[in-house]
Amino acid sequence: MTFPPAAPLQQLADALDAGTTTSRALVDTALERIAAAGGDGAHAFIHVDADGACRQADAQDALRRAGVKLSPLAGLPVSVKDLFDVAGQATRAGSRVLNDAAPATQDAPAIERLRRAGAVLIGRTNMSEFAFSGLGLNPWHGTPRSPWRDSAQGQPRVAGGSSSGAAASVAQGMAAAGLGSDTGGSLRIPAAFCGLTGFKPTARRTPTGGMFPLSTTLDTTGAIAPRVACCARLDQVLSASTFEPGVLENTRTTLDGVRLAVLSNYVTEGMDATVAQAWEAALTKLSRAGARLVPLRLPVLDTLPSINRYGFSPIEAYATHRARLHTQADAYDPRVLARIRHGEAARAADYLDLLAARADAIGEARAALAGFDAFLMPTVPIVPPLIAALEADAAHFAATNGLVLRNPSVVNFLDGCAVSLPCTPPGEAPVGLSIAGLALSDAHVLGIAQAMETVLRG
Repeated sequence: MTFPPAAPLQQLADALDAGTTTSRALVDTALERIAAAGGDGAHAFIHVDADGACRQADAQDALRRAGVKLSPLAGLPVSVKDLFDVAGQATRAGSRVLNDAAPATQDAPAIERLRRAGAVLIGRTNMSEFAFSGLGLNPWHGTPRSPWRDSAQGQPRVAGGSSSGAAASVAQGMAAAGLGSDTGGSLRIPAAFCGLTGFKPTARRTPTGGMFPLSTTLDTTGAIAPRVACCARLDQVLSASTFEPGVLENTRTTLDGVRLAVLSNYVTEGMDATVAQAWEAALTKLSRAGARLVPLRLPVLDTLPSINRYGFSPIEAYATHRARLHTQADAYDPRVLARIRHGEAARAADYLDLLAARADAIGEARAALAGFDAFLMPTVPIVPPLIAALEADAAHFAATNGLVLRNPSVVNFLDGCAVSLPCTPPGEAPVGLSIAGLALSDAHVLGIAQAMETVLRG
């Protein structure tokens, strides 16, 4: 048995349990699709570890024949963002700046946990250089593409960033799921642009060690996958099961009585017509399914642009890169370099003010959202933009990048968790709807998101 692109993990696990397929067959299918798309899966991958993946798959098949199943992920092919250390492989973070990086001597904790669960690591996925863009453009390794092309334009569109290759690999059936990171939307934006599900957990729940940092304050480890239950399974592995494995099976199956805050300011500005229509249609479906939708203006959101005059990512990225900039500035993507250099002018007082403002914002949001089960917003206010237009105009790139990062970065700044769900049918322009909660409400948000998923999928 081969597997269709974006097949739910449960479907693949059931086939393995039933003996109708093997891990090696799943890996062979993934590798065939990567090769058919051009060897790098149309820029989805930077490095494909074909031999290693086949050995891992054979080992999982041997264990299964002996009656050993390490976890529900055992034997499933998973792609890895080129941000994580994998023993024996160089971590270059999508950049040529690190071309001389030595191979990692040990796995990052997230990789170690995936291996212990029996996941098969199929290769390293492409990304925005140093994870510093929400669009996924990469001048050194090519730009991964969204699976959607509208009939009018027909030109390739971005897969979203920074975990661009992770989403592209899953959407095209080159992996069952993709390991990525999220600092301001880097899992949820590509999930939205590729018709997939992305989950950003509360930052402290998953390990970021052995991951090249963008912002040590905001970085989060998570996954892109076909369904909510898939993301939950990966999260349980990555977080070392900080909530019970059966959480989704034991949670609500309907939205009756669920009280949801529908954010009405800041995140709804600048929506294109396609997103606006999908957003209203999704809210109508959720209301008819019994959810109590309450419009909520959250004043603290309107202050975020001034609070983030510098922002954690530019300040902390500059701290990481400043030594290299003296000798290697010309090796950076100019679009990324400009964002890193933005943090150079920040003073210690600016950073301390930012920390204090974030703490105040979290407190204000917690007070305003008391009594709600979660809050909703469009994941991204526009459909995937055309690659060529972004490459041709630096100002257009900068404006579009800021727009796509705006909504999801709210959750990171407020120290929350969020799921992005596709809310349009396959074949139509992909649009994501985000359901979010504040810190450590992960299990609750995932449970509600699964009930919402059932409604939105009809």
